[in-house]
Amino acid sequence: METKNFCNKDFLKNIPPCLEGPEGRCAKRHGQIMEALAGLARDLGQRVPLRSKFAQCLSVLEAETGLSNSTLMLLSPNGEELRVEALGASKRGAEHPARYKPGEGITGQVLKTGETVLISNLSRERKFKDRIHQRRQLGNIAVGFICVPVKIEDTTVGTLSVDTVADDPVRLNEGRLLLEILASMVAQDVMMQRMVLLEQEMALQEQSHREALQNGKVSGKIVGDSSAMREVFQRIQQVAVSDTTVLIRGETGTGKELVATAIHEESPRKEKPFIKVNCAALSESLLESELFGHEKGAFTGALYQRKGRLEEAEGGTLFLDEIGDFSPAIQVKMLRVLQEKQFERVGSNQTLTVNVRILAATNVDLEAAVKNGKFRADLFYRINIFPIHVAPLRKRKSDILLLANYFVDKHRKKIGKPLLRLSTPAINMLIAYHWPGNVRELENCIEYAILITGNETIKGQDLPATLQFPGHIETEEAISLKDRVEVVERDCIVDALKRYNGNVTGAARELGITARMVRYKIQNLNIPAPDTFKKQK
Repeated sequence: METKNFCNKDFLKNIPPCLEGPEGRCAKRHGQIMEALAGLARDLGQRVPLRSKFAQCLSVLEAETGLSNSTLMLLSPNGEELRVEALGASKRGAEHPARYKPGEGITGQVLKTGETVLISNLSRERKFKDRIHQRRQLGNIAVGFICVPVKIEDTTVGTLSVDTVADDPVRLNEGRLLLEILASMVAQDVMMQRMVLLEQEMALQEQSHREALQNGKVSGKIVGDSSAMREVFQRIQQVAVSDTTVLIRGETGTGKELVATAIHEESPRKEKPFIKVNCAALSESLLESELFGHEKGAFTGALYQRKGRLEEAEGGTLFLDEIGDFSPAIQVKMLRVLQEKQFERVGSNQTLTVNVRILAATNVDLEAAVKNGKFRADLFYRINIFPIHVAPLRKRKSDILLLANYFVDKHRKKIGKPLLRLSTPAINMLIAYHWPGNVRELENCIEYAILITGNETIKGQDLPATLQFPGHIETEEAISLKDRVEVVERDCIVDALKRYNGNVTGAARELGITARMVRYKIQNLNIPAPDTFKKQK
């Protein structure tokens, strides 16, 4: 945009030649400018907060050069608008609410174009917004205006502006050169600050990632400490930042949905919808309508148009649980969604396009399904780009106690019970069990035990019957009354010994039997020697 107010080449041609001699006007002005630059360099070299440093620089600029209403504006963290960072001496320390968006007013134009703007007389410039210093409230005062971009490489990150003498090409050009030098110095400080903040943010992310792996948690929802789970955590961190399709594999109850949730919450799409669909719970016709939506009258009972889950997940993530149960027809449609991001509602010819990330999970052997012709090979290869395998609980025994304690704390708070702990026999029973239902079964068992127990300790007899004798349960053999009694006796004796630090007499007194009988039970019920409990509470 060119107006007669903008300083252009013709305007600058009117600058008079520099007067020679030490007494010349230009020589004096050049001296003032050099003094100003020296002062600015000193101030910018100080180790003080940037806002204070910039405000001091603008005060020096005004004092040494006669320029006024100096203003530094920088981009907001989201990059959508300019905000006041520092003002000159007249308003130093004041917080100003003024904002400029790219292209808005003269300042917004400098931000948008990245080019310096010179105005010889503000009173003749209609585009000038005057939001900060309110010059127009003082009448039509004739002042010139200079606004230069603050750039980091080729990116404009702010603006620097001052008022000067109106219609004076010498002062206008001097001010432009001085501000451009100062803007480059300011940009270096801004860049250094951003690098420091970026390094700090990366360090915090790295620390958070390390702690997540060390503590066996991702997003506070997945608990695990085994090498198998650490590998899962690492895979989640690797794939979360991208839009890659992920196939989560594992037995029922291993926590595949939690893995999908963690991927979404660690991804750039975390503020967008996270839609879950259990593909095994619906028939083919219902699943097709659920995923793709339908038009009014598309089938009997379709009384209105309905958006499918794909449309509801726009911009976010769609989690398809048990994708191995897809029918051949839906497999074809889903392959098109994965390849082209396009589909049609049931009963419609209109093609819709979506921006959705697909996460899939299954407990089916898809390789065997492909070989048997039950699952399309091209769809399998399309969803198996980044597989994550969640190991069954029986293959990560070291996670059982960590998970059990987590569920104890979770459910006792929900129920309103005081602090609980797991007895040693109960822990042994949990670890010995084969867990066909995986983590889901473990949580259900702990919730049951919390409801059953009547004291501060969850004992072996508080656990469900399936855990009492896992070996017998697997072979479907009957459990005798004698076996059940022995389990209860062993549990009670071990707990008493722990409370009395291995003192047999004290344990016997609590149990209401003789010390000789306790020693007999220790020998016959395969209980560790009393000395084992001396250091335990």
